[in-house]
Amino acid sequence: MTDLTPPEHSHSEAVIVAAQWLADQAQSPSPIVPALRQRFGLSAVEATETVALAAKYRIFRKVHR
Repeated sequence: MTDLTPPEHSHSEAVIVAAQWLADQAQSPSPIVPALRQRFGLSAVEATETVALAAKYRIFRKVHR
């Protein structure tokens, strides 16, 4: 039988919330990964996923204005 694990592009709720917050910021915190980890309690991997997802959100917002 096939393994039914979630696809690689699925994100936890914490990553989605953090990415939405980050996409709303006029200027990203610096350094970004430690700031996201502290603010949202993310792992390093989740913080990097957040950065990538926030970039996608920003692009989608520009395209759909």
